[in-house]
Amino acid sequence: MDVRRLKTKISAGFKMRGLMLRPEASRYLVEVLESVSEVELDDVIERILDAVEKQPLSSSMIELSVAETAVQDCSQSCDETIDNVFNIIGAFDVPRYIYSTERKKFVPISMTNHSAPSLCGQARDKAELFRERYTVIQQRTHRHELFTPPVIGSAADEGRNKFQLKTVEALLGSTAKLGEVIVLGMITQLKEGNFFLEDLTGSVQLNLSKAISFCCIFYQFHSGLYTESCFVLAEGWYEDSVFHVNAFGFPPIEPSSTTRLKILSFFARAYYGNVNFFGGPSTTAVKASAKLKQLEEENEDAMFVIVSDVWLDSVEVLEKIQVMFSGYSAMPPTCFIFCGNFSSAPFGKNQVRSLKEYLKALADLICEHPNIHNSSRFVFVPGPEDPGPRTILPRPPLAEHITEEFRQRVPFSVFTTNPCRIQYCSQEIVVIREDLVNKMCRNCVRLPSSNLDIPNHFVKTILSQGHLTPLPLYVSPVYWAYDYALRVYPVPDAIVFADKYDPFSISNSDCLCINPGSFPRSGFSFKVYYPSNRTVEDSKLQGL
Repeated sequence: MDVRRLKTKISAGFKMRGLMLRPEASRYLVEVLESVSEVELDDVIERILDAVEKQPLSSSMIELSVAETAVQDCSQSCDETIDNVFNIIGAFDVPRYIYSTERKKFVPISMTNHSAPSLCGQARDKAELFRERYTVIQQRTHRHELFTPPVIGSAADEGRNKFQLKTVEALLGSTAKLGEVIVLGMITQLKEGNFFLEDLTGSVQLNLSKAISFCCIFYQFHSGLYTESCFVLAEGWYEDSVFHVNAFGFPPIEPSSTTRLKILSFFARAYYGNVNFFGGPSTTAVKASAKLKQLEEENEDAMFVIVSDVWLDSVEVLEKIQVMFSGYSAMPPTCFIFCGNFSSAPFGKNQVRSLKEYLKALADLICEHPNIHNSSRFVFVPGPEDPGPRTILPRPPLAEHITEEFRQRVPFSVFTTNPCRIQYCSQEIVVIREDLVNKMCRNCVRLPSSNLDIPNHFVKTILSQGHLTPLPLYVSPVYWAYDYALRVYPVPDAIVFADKYDPFSISNSDCLCINPGSFPRSGFSFKVYYPSNRTVEDSKLQGL
């Protein structure tokens, strides 16, 4: 490409992001990109821009040093090493990105005025918790085809299928009756027995007497578990300071393929590029790695064995674990995911000492099967009744003094947080051990009409909210400053809900949601996940 055209193209790309290049930075980038083919040029410029915006910029004027660092970051291989094939990411290690309404994109916390997260959060952290949940859902909803304004010059019919979101402030500022309005907001109960809809601009009282059926014009989003503190699209009419709701719907779910990583899609790259929201050692999203994807597909024998409520104090449970190890000894799984509770009795004063002994017995079983001991990884996710802070999420791992001896005997074991994240090749997997289904059913504003389909309602609720616990803080407490670690946006490849509810496997919006059920309570059932073809196998040890 001609040098002058190349310089103009680079300059235009930076101006689109609100940035200006110093002359020396512009000359440097022209020299670097001269050898790049025209087919790849747009993609390379976008990657350099993403790398520039990751840096803490003091102004919109880009210096030579910033351009050099960006080019160096882009040229480094982010996923060629074997270290990036399998990684466990604790909740406290998840990178924090904040949505910037001015820049219309997510920026790392280092580029904002937010302080580093702390377990002892400040009042601001609690307010930001709900603000961030709202803005993440709002930007996603505005991008959906139902809510994007029709293109100028398009057919008249196209405009009839579009909807416009109103704010609570727009309702409160009206003295006349407003009919057929749609508002995105959070359901709250500011006064006992009275529900309100709240967004960043204010709150308005709801009249739910007309909302006989919780289904609406957004037919594909009507099902779900509508709880306090969840975000909804409320459709109805406003009069005399009361919003009369005809129907509720959830914000549309956005599959990860739409959100972030169509590498050749300008729009997807304009939103996120290859930013690694998930966490781990890779500097860019592992989904962008062709080599990791190829490795994932070629390793057809890879499997994850998922077991919940591994009661190590139960003789029968240990016997079944022994049967499981014997069955898998010839072909060891890639990973065993063992979720708590690790004792059938609630946490007591003697449980720490007892748990050490139980883990020693488990280590003995593992060492009896050398193939498993040498080849398989073991991931331990604590449950709500294991030693430690019991009710607040994210929950730290079991204390090191409890697990030290086990980790020495089983080197490929990791005691991690609840929830945690697992990155295997190009796949992103989230694991949480919490009895969420019952909590959400108990706190529903109104239970869905088809009660027999609770798992589907549950999964749709979690994915549409983009959060693992869309419940009031008094029902499911979280560390305010670490609420972002419970996000499931962009949508991962799989979510493991280790819940005592009946086992289920549901696929929704390219996300596989798995509940292995309680191992001892469900006839010793568990799940086996095969990453190469993204399938789940139901397994059971009853009668063996």
